[in-house]
Amino acid sequence: MNELDSIVDSARHAFSQASTPADLENAKAQFTGKAGRITELMKGMAALSVDEKKSRGAAINLAKQAIEAALNDRRQALADAELQTQLKAEALDVSLPGRVREPGGLHPVSLTMERIEQIFASMGFDVADGPEIESDWHSFTSLNNPPNHPARSMQDTFYVDINGEDGIPYNLRPHTSPMQVRYAHAHIKKHAASGKPMPEIRVIAPGRTYRVDSDATHSPMFHQCEGLWLGENVSFKDLKVVFTDFCRTFFESDDLALRFRPSFFPFTEPSAEIDIQFQTGPLAGRWLEVAGSGQVHPAVVRNMGLDPEKYIGFAFGMGPDRLTMLRYGVNDLRLFFDGDIRFLRQFR
Repeated sequence: MNELDSIVDSARHAFSQASTPADLENAKAQFTGKAGRITELMKGMAALSVDEKKSRGAAINLAKQAIEAALNDRRQALADAELQTQLKAEALDVSLPGRVREPGGLHPVSLTMERIEQIFASMGFDVADGPEIESDWHSFTSLNNPPNHPARSMQDTFYVDINGEDGIPYNLRPHTSPMQVRYAHAHIKKHAASGKPMPEIRVIAPGRTYRVDSDATHSPMFHQCEGLWLGENVSFKDLKVVFTDFCRTFFESDDLALRFRPSFFPFTEPSAEIDIQFQTGPLAGRWLEVAGSGQVHPAVVRNMGLDPEKYIGFAFGMGPDRLTMLRYGVNDLRLFFDGDIRFLRQFR
């Protein structure tokens, strides 16, 4: 074996021992670098004759090509090994089913809100919306619940660090009743400008409300739907007919009994709690409270800008969250707000 064959074999052996690209480049430098063995042989050709240079140069070039071929082979082998390592580290189990984007759907409470709006719209009720940060006057005083009234202690209210014109802090509305007053004012203004007789006020006010309360059946943020019907000849009988029809339509059952229990609310007089009783199913025979109601108090009618001697009507307030629980058989209100996709998927 001549010198060049020995150098090529040494290069191949050195390259095969290199385990990283950096090691391989170091090994390359020993043979074809500026001070490498092949480079030194090339420098030594200066002392040779022309004929010797031709033969010697050709032999050295063949050796250099063999070394470079071995170098490229080893580079490719290291790159392939690196790729295999990366593929193993980022392996995909192709036996698993592919991930698809599931179709979305409305939240169960949103479904209930839409259903409530559709039912009352069929009875001629408008739908009102308004601010969730309210003044004390709209939240309490206009509803016959003035400052220091004992009924205020029934509602643990969230207040914000901004005072209204009366010097009392604004609050996160504890009910949607303020919208009844706001809607009445807007209704009167609209029809006064038209010069025509004012039609009856029929409106529901669904939306988010807030109270300091939290357990299996209460949440700091919950939903309410208030209703109002004012006219010159609207009685408690109309309230019973409207709400009975609503409940039977909402629960899709004529086999449903309602009762109105005397109660107290500062904004209605007389007032009543509304209970329902299913005649069949898992809740059969139990009375379940679903709403509060009553004839609108004359003071509230006056605060709406109307004459209580001329206008009379009823108001009610119910919890869509509770109706949703009854309709779908949910026993813990907190499930509506946990965001568990396994729970929400049922309502698509």
